[in-house]
Amino acid sequence: MKIAIIQFPGSNCDRDAYYALAGVFNQPSRLFWHKRPSLAGAECVVLPGGFSYGDYLRCGAIARFSPIMKSIIEFANNGGPVIGICNGFQILCEAGLLPGALVRNEGMEFVCETASLKVEDSMDYFNQESLGETIDIPIAHGEGNYRIDDAGLTELEANNQVLFRYANNPNGSKADIAGIRNKNGNVFGMMPHPERAVEDLHPSRDGIGVIKAFLKSQMARQKA
Repeated sequence: MKIAIIQFPGSNCDRDAYYALAGVFNQPSRLFWHKRPSLAGAECVVLPGGFSYGDYLRCGAIARFSPIMKSIIEFANNGGPVIGICNGFQILCEAGLLPGALVRNEGMEFVCETASLKVEDSMDYFNQESLGETIDIPIAHGEGNYRIDDAGLTELEANNQVLFRYANNPNGSKADIAGIRNKNGNVFGMMPHPERAVEDLHPSRDGIGVIKAFLKSQMARQKA
């Protein structure tokens, strides 16, 4: 898949994402500056972690209006695969491509640790059979507290849109949610960083399974 990794002012995980996708998975990947007007034939979009626009106003609130976001929203609404990691997850929520919002951690402190995640049976490749019951993925955020109203949570649960839950909730997220997808199964968001769990020197290599599940699920969708 031809992958566009979006760079915003303040992105700091764009190179990590590029290394994981181009280096570990050998996928043709390019860094796209946020002022580009189009995705130029990209088949997949990654919104990486970081602190876009210094997290002014709210995390992702300004990046949501970057020029390239118009193309990303259109791409996603047409079924194109998009994944947002950490700040990218925040941007997708701000853009309305995923439900809910990410706010300050319950303890009002930045959390940087390896989180144990419970894998939910959400869809093909994102299930316990493919990934295992639990995986260990690093987190690094100050605004990872996932919030959604009760009606929205009921809908998420009914549609099996929850991908991962924290085993030991580090930020106060509602229902321990660490990652979700949209109803159509082409837009994904997660606060943990799978791109930081792909090498022996990393806390784990469980990120390989997460990235592989995303790529396989989207390749299967394109063939369907």
